[in-house]
Formats: sequence, C-alpha cells, structure tokens
Amino acid sequence: MAVHSERVQAPSPDAGQAVVAGNGTSAAGGGSKGAAPKRTRPAGGPGAGARFAPYLLLLPAVLATIALLGWPLVKTVLLSFQNLNRRQLVMHLTEWTGFDNYTEQLTDPDFWAVTGRTVVFTLVNVVLIMVGGTLVGLLLNHLGKKMRLVLSIGLLMAWAMPVVAATTVYTWLFDQQWGVVNWFLDQLGWHSMADYNWLSSQYSTFFVVILLIVWQSIPFVAFNMYAGLTTIPKELYEAARMDGAGAGKIFSLVIFPNLKPFFLATTFLEVIWVFKSFTQVYAINGGGPENLTRTLPVHAFLEGSSGQHYGIGSAIAVLTILMLGALMAYYFRIMIKQEDEL
Repeated sequence: MAVHSERVQAPSPDAGQAVVAGNGTSAAGGGSKGAAPKRTRPAGGPGAGARFAPYLLLLPAVLATIALLGWPLVKTVLLSFQNLNRRQLVMHLTEWTGFDNYTEQLTDPDFWAVTGRTVVFTLVNVVLIMVGGTLVGLLLNHLGKKMRLVLSIGLLMAWAMPVVAATTVYTWLFDQQWGVVNWFLDQLGWHSMADYNWLSSQYSTFFVVILLIVWQSIPFVAFNMYAGLTTIPKELYEAARMDGAGAGKIFSLVIFPNLKPFFLATTFLEVIWVFKSFTQVYAINGGGPENLTRTLPVHAFLEGSSGQHYGIGSAIAVLTILMLGALMAYYFRIMIKQEDEL
C-alpha cells in the first residue's frame, strides 16, 4: 500500500496580509470579488484656500476695473450735483446744487432735441450696419478661398484703422476744393458738385458721418456673421433647397432661426457703440453747422469742457449712461426670456 505524501508549503507573511486585505475588501464591497475600494471625500469639504482661490485670481481685474472705470464714473456723478464753472475752479469752491443740473436739462428743449437726434442717428446707423454686415457675411460664405481672403483682408484693414485716422481720411475725401468725391461726381456729369461743401448743412454732414461709421462697423458684423454661418449644418440648406426654398426662404427659415442669438447680441453692441460715438461726429464738424449735428456725447463735451459748465456736462453724461442702462436692461430681459424658451 503506497503512501502518498503531500508537500505542505507554509504561507508567507505577505500572502497572509494579501488574503486578509482581500477579505476586508469583499466584506466592504458586499461580497463582490475584485472590487476596488472607493475613496470618500473628506467630510470637511475643500479647504479655505481652494474656496477663495477663484476670487483671488479675479481680484486684480476687479481692482483695475474699479480704478479705470468705477472712480471716473463716481466722480462724474458727484460733479453732476455741483455748480462747477470757471470761478469755482479758480477759487477751489465746491457748490452743491442738488438736482438743479438735471432739472435744467430735463426741462430744456435743446436737450430733448439732441436726444431725439441721437436716437434717429443711432437707428439709421444700426440698420445700415446690420444689413450691410449681414450681406457681406453671406458673401464671405459663398466666395472661394482666394477671394474670401482678399475680402477679409480689406475688411480687416477698414476695421483696424484708428478712428481719428479714418475721420481725417474722410475729411480729405469730402473736401470742398480738393476732395476726390467732388472730383468724381464732376467727372460723372454732376458739375454742380465740383465745389460742393459737404459740411455746410445738417443732412450732408450726417451723411458723411454715417458713411464713416457704417464703413468701419460693417467688418465686425460681417466676420461674426460668417463665423455663425459655419456652424449651420449643410444638411439644412440641402433640405430647404429640396423643398423648393429660394434665397429669401433659406435666410428666414434656416439662417435667421439658427443665428438669432448672434443678431440680438450684435445689434445690441452696435446700438451701444453708435449711441456713444463721439470722435467721428466731433472731428468731422464739431457738432456743426449751428449745432445741428450734436449728439448726446458731443453735447456733453461741448457744454462741459468747451463751455466750462462742468456740472451740466456731467449731468448730460449721467443721463446718457442711464439711457444706455435702460437699453441694457431691456436687452438682458430679452436674452433671459430666450434662454427660458430654450
């Protein structure tokens, strides 16, 4: 009878520890084999440094904004409640007048005439900018690569030109004696335009100013429009064409619904930029002739700095800011409503 002897190997200490660890893991995991232990978040949550780190990173930008924008705004508001003219500046006097400056402006027919002129001026510019920019953006989307590059370079040069330089160029173009525009119109047969003074009347001056603002603002809308068009799937265009939709139907049923946030945001930005435009209006003709091309920013400057009625100029500036604030509130209301619908 053969006796079979089995070789017994003593378990090593490391193996015993592994078995104990495996049993503990199985018990913790409800008996599942091979389940990795779950890490639990500390009960105390993130530390104080982690919670305040985002605010510390934003602090330099907030301080810079307060220093560059907040303090001048506060100073303007304080000046609007004072009677600050040449005598007060020389004698270092501070004369608080309460709401007298505001009352004077709100009851002044000239202020309301300038306000109405500014609103009409803004509406005309924004409509022309949005229509022109949308058409140019659609053109960029349909051009080939080479022609799109050429047109983009031209738009970028117009957009990047400093406002004062562009205003100077337009002043030369529409000069009464040596202007290219008068010479070109004379060559076309309009000989009465050979020595025409574009800055002699209200409407012709506004024509030059509006042309300048629209020319410099169209590139922004066009580039945004082209960027938005690239996000629309081509399948939507193909489906619309298969249904017999023309260019107008494609724009109204495909492009506009998909780019509605773009149109809202861009229109709002253009309203703000045109409403507060100062350099073009002032540099072209100084608000003339006979103050007939004054807008609110130019009116505030001429009444404040030029007329040395700094309290009145500050009040006009604050009223302008309040009007823009009302527009911003209306815009944000539309955006919030649109987000809720989505």
